[in-house]
Amino acid sequence: MPRVTIVGAGQSGLQLAIGLLASGHEVTVVSNRTPEQIANGRVASSQCMFDSSLAHERALSIDFWADSCPPVEQIALTVPAPDGGIAFKWGGTLDAPAQSVDQRVKMPRWLAEVEARGGTVVIAEAGVAELETYAAASDLVIVAAGKGEIASLFSRDAERSTFDAPQRALALTYVHGLTSRAGRSAVDFNLIPGIGEYFVFPALTASGPCHIMTWEAVPGGPMDVFSASALPSEHLATSKELLRKFLPWEYERAASCELTDDGGLLVGRFAPTVRTPVAVLPSGRPVLGLADVVVLNDPITGQGSNNAAKCAASYLASILAHGDAPFDAAFMRTTFETYWSYAQFATTWTNAMLMPPPPHVLRLLGTAAAHQAIADRFANGFNNPPDFFDWFMDPAKAESYLAEVTAVS
Repeated sequence: MPRVTIVGAGQSGLQLAIGLLASGHEVTVVSNRTPEQIANGRVASSQCMFDSSLAHERALSIDFWADSCPPVEQIALTVPAPDGGIAFKWGGTLDAPAQSVDQRVKMPRWLAEVEARGGTVVIAEAGVAELETYAAASDLVIVAAGKGEIASLFSRDAERSTFDAPQRALALTYVHGLTSRAGRSAVDFNLIPGIGEYFVFPALTASGPCHIMTWEAVPGGPMDVFSASALPSEHLATSKELLRKFLPWEYERAASCELTDDGGLLVGRFAPTVRTPVAVLPSGRPVLGLADVVVLNDPITGQGSNNAAKCAASYLASILAHGDAPFDAAFMRTTFETYWSYAQFATTWTNAMLMPPPPHVLRLLGTAAAHQAIADRFANGFNNPPDFFDWFMDPAKAESYLAEVTAVS
């Protein structure tokens, strides 16, 4: 069977590795951190995985937290009014629950699973020289590490990249003691026009159930105040002060919360980018980029870990269908394009959500407060982004859908 080396030990790399091992491939995973370093480090993301992504984990029997992770049952939207009150709010119910497992919990367990299923885990930094070594010894090398020297090997695709600068300043805060919302659990999404977004949802971390507070601030605006050098206590205080100022109903829930741990915070910003999927090493050998390496979206729509899972599943199917044929650059490009046939929808929708909403979107979101069907369809679009293009992304289709829904009621 083909020998595959995967550089990177996140959602996509480990899921793909485990899938390949189940099919008899010889798999090596290269991680720049030990499981202990991952577990004791800083949070990596604000992942919220929806059912179609979790299905790939269930298929591989690696959904180890199905019974212990708090469910996410709704997507709830609140838009503040200019006077400080609420312009409108509603909650759309997911057809199947989502869940969020801290990657510091998930990835060490999956690394152990790779070894338990016969794979090899190498703890090492990987630069271009190391990629050359792996490429010489493997039939296929896949790069699933989205940062550093090797990520820069994959050039920006100008035709598919809408932005060339960060569209949001990001901040995460993992907390215990935040009051759960009344009714069904949810991603509570607060949209403050022209200023940014805040969403909060239940999750599971090493110390048990928690909530993740996520800030998406318009760069240079009044919510763009987090500092990467702030002490953990200062970071939490900033989160609470922003809630008190902009979202008092959310401040009431968070007033007494505390950080899960000193590593339960993250600050950063990046430009959403699509890159060419194949990098050619100095030797002439090609390597294939995976997930965030080639399609990096802003987290405003919560698609990062979902895209990673779906990219891994798509690549797995392409590799298995390819059999023992050479894994050349043509195969790599075709494999990416197969994934892009899905990812283009998640990317286009996510980029649209970073822009001021057009009139037809404002009408849809406002009308959803009175029509549960619209709220539910919006919520389930997070699980299936292509559906947005049948009603949400196109003004004419939106008007037709609104007419259909309002006529029924």
